[in-house]
Amino acid sequence: MKAIVGDEPGDAGQMRLAEVPDPVPGEEDLLLPRQPDARGHARNIRAPAGWICRVSPDGKKWDLISSGYRNAYGLALNHHGELFTYDADMEWDYGTPWYRPTRVNHVVSGSEYGWRTGTGKWPAYYPDSLPPAIDIGPGCPTGVKFGTGANFPKRYRDALYILDWTFGTIYAIHLSPSGASYTGTRETFVAGKPFPVTDLVFHSDGAMYFAIGGRRTQSALYRVTWNGRVIGEKAPTQAEQEAARLRKLRKDLEAFHGRQDPEAVRAAFKHLGHEDRFIRYAARIAIENQPVSEWETKVIYAKNADTIITGAVALARSGQAASRDALLNKLLSLDLAKLSERQKLELSRAYALAFVRMGEPADKELANRLIASFDSQYPAKGADLNRELSQLLVFLKAPSVIDKTLAMMDTKVESTMVVDKEALDRNDGYGGIIKKVLANTPEIQNLHYAMTLRNLRYGWKEDQRKKYFNWYKDAATKSGGVSYGGFLKNFQKDALANAPAKERPSLEKLVGDASLAYKPAKPPAPKGPGQLWELEETTKLIDSNMKGRNFENGKRSFAAALCASCHRFDGQGGATGPDLTSASSRFGTRDLLDSIINPNKVVSDQYESSLVTKTNGDVLNGRVLFEEDGGLHISVNPLDPDQVTIVKRSAVKSVKPSPISPMPPALINILNRDELLDLFAYIKSGGNRANAVFSN
Repeated sequence: MKAIVGDEPGDAGQMRLAEVPDPVPGEEDLLLPRQPDARGHARNIRAPAGWICRVSPDGKKWDLISSGYRNAYGLALNHHGELFTYDADMEWDYGTPWYRPTRVNHVVSGSEYGWRTGTGKWPAYYPDSLPPAIDIGPGCPTGVKFGTGANFPKRYRDALYILDWTFGTIYAIHLSPSGASYTGTRETFVAGKPFPVTDLVFHSDGAMYFAIGGRRTQSALYRVTWNGRVIGEKAPTQAEQEAARLRKLRKDLEAFHGRQDPEAVRAAFKHLGHEDRFIRYAARIAIENQPVSEWETKVIYAKNADTIITGAVALARSGQAASRDALLNKLLSLDLAKLSERQKLELSRAYALAFVRMGEPADKELANRLIASFDSQYPAKGADLNRELSQLLVFLKAPSVIDKTLAMMDTKVESTMVVDKEALDRNDGYGGIIKKVLANTPEIQNLHYAMTLRNLRYGWKEDQRKKYFNWYKDAATKSGGVSYGGFLKNFQKDALANAPAKERPSLEKLVGDASLAYKPAKPPAPKGPGQLWELEETTKLIDSNMKGRNFENGKRSFAAALCASCHRFDGQGGATGPDLTSASSRFGTRDLLDSIINPNKVVSDQYESSLVTKTNGDVLNGRVLFEEDGGLHISVNPLDPDQVTIVKRSAVKSVKPSPISPMPPALINILNRDELLDLFAYIKSGGNRANAVFSN
């Protein structure tokens, strides 16, 4: 059996994980300090984050086989017996260097996929992680299933079907063998609007059955059958036969994972330099599970560049600090200029791991040689390599890194995001937000440089600091996810803290309100007079008066009823509650009205508060953001999330879900008839002035 757990497993999941032997002990392995999510999401989650275990039939033996996921959803085996899953993104990260789209991952022994909280997510090229089979884009995974056994053409029997709830899509992922793993292409198989797909099965009749629904949306069951039309099939190629051989080699190496074996080093070490990334990875994990004394010298005396780099990753992760200088000198024997781009990236990561796990070199002459090596290649032609070199040079406090990096920030680099643009039209809310990001995308590469430079305290000239802070003014005009503005704000806070006290007043003037962190304006007073709006009568009133409404008055009423204080709509507003842009495409008038009049009737676990009972009997009702330094940070006012109370953990008796919604009941009772009708027209329009509700 296989068990899969997301990045917030709860107490039961943490207890279970603590009992599980780990063939590759997970660490954060971040060279520079991360910035946690600006809104507190998963702030205290640490490696291994989401994970997958192999479980014995009696449920007593659990073995960790894969980790580094956010919220992977579902597991499926292909006809080769290989395991796959579909991992979630973090939509608040849109428009940042650390955003990772939803992705299909090949679940192999010892695999690490590098999800870390906040800005700490690993790029796919890190050699101590593995790449996805395919990036999909923004979405919400709800299931995976291979077409094995379906009465479909072979191409579709072999396909992996993945479900995206948000954009109402079932994709057929066509996986092609690629070395010891696979790469995929996607095909939109079934889609609709709204079409919140939740699960699918292939029945013994050969048909696909799938369901839609969830979160109070209309449910339904569908069947998909093949009409029998002949579809051309491809014959097996020589490459596929070679891939089968490599998969067998990978599995032979994986047999050494999680245990010591006297044959492991002899069998695996020679494959540290293999041309296939999954083979190199499997060989390294096999080596790391053996005593370091059996293979450390082999790394130090290796000749092949890939063997040296992969071996250095293993030694950094498994060796002792006493080996640091010998390892760094070995890496310096490789000429950066003569390596391929892939090797340069992997070598940069090997250096970073040596610093993270073994410490900064104490020998000043060695440190200067390292700086000279990195500086000779910086700036490089490749954006990814520049990201790695900038971090290494900042870590070593290289004198040239500020000037070189600021010069690169003068150049606006075109930013791209993986996205299915056709899918965006299937959800006006989330799709509309992403379209705005695509139309006004932040300078993702330069945002990485800004994040990196914030860590430097010394070496700045006054004009350089001013140039750095001025960059944020343009960054603040860009469109990103919910946390984008908060990240800008927090980067500037860190950089200000590193500035000399005498320079801070002038720099603070430059900062001003440069971040896009949402600060709601004082809501307008309702025109009134209000009244008690009853559910059934008001539903009929709204549905019979959705013509000729006033857009501006609806927008004003949205603010007057305090909706904008907690809910995003058309890309603006708070984020304490759910985004309402696409609410009308998922809910009817009565359901929307019921949730406003009676918010305590159904409280989503995504937005619920907690009842925090203290040992002295006092009770706090609020949202627990995170725990840090022995204290619970609790947001006590949904209208102002920055109002945070800190309670010592030792003073807390219990924390339980609150049955009371953060949203006060019947907020619309302050509105008059036209304000109410225009408010609902505004919500139904999704922010579109041209919607029919505003036409006569």
